Amino acid sequence: MSDPHDTSRPWPTRPQILDRRSVARSRLFHVEELDLRFANGAERTFERLIGTGQGVGAVMIVAMPDPEHVLLIREYAAGFEDYVLTLPKGLVDPGEDLVTAANRELMEECGFGAHRIEPLIELSLAPNYMRHRMQVLLATDLYPKRLPGDEPEPLIVETHAIDELSGLLAREDFHEARAIAALYIARDKLRSDAPDDTGLW
Repeated sequence: MSDPHDTSRPWPTRPQILDRRSVARSRLFHVEELDLRFANGAERTFERLIGTGQGVGAVMIVAMPDPEHVLLIREYAAGFEDYVLTLPKGLVDPGEDLVTAANRELMEECGFGAHRIEPLIELSLAPNYMRHRMQVLLATDLYPKRLPGDEPEPLIVETHAIDELSGLLAREDFHEARAIAALYIARDKLRSDAPDDTGLW
């Protein structure tokens, strides 16, 4: 019996793209159909969502005003028609690198800049339907700094303990999968970087 976790096995052959068609476009989204033929001969039509924004990627920021707390924002989410609690995030503008984009978004959405920003991980969202990737960065050594943003109303900024994620998960307004994953990854990194009980790293 084969081991499903055996990463030494070769990947399946990618399906052949027989045709692609534009189905619909809006200011933000482009829906495309792909006609595919798989290695076993099966043919299927898939739909995918392609962003049409001018950015060259996106960033999500785990910003920590001190070693125990993280900044979260409360903003209106049109998909749920309600306000949700999440991490600051946004598109990378043309000409920006990830660190510059993360610092700008942090200033626009939270009113802080960061002296130290480091990449944590890259996350995808619904890969069966879109190619969108989000770069998660950890921001520390914060300082007050606000830039004007494009939000329709001021965002509410909240401070939460990063070691009390179970409490956040119990809330009805905190459910964005990328934000949840980012917080757990940041928490684990901070724990692994912390000195042990002897005071040694």
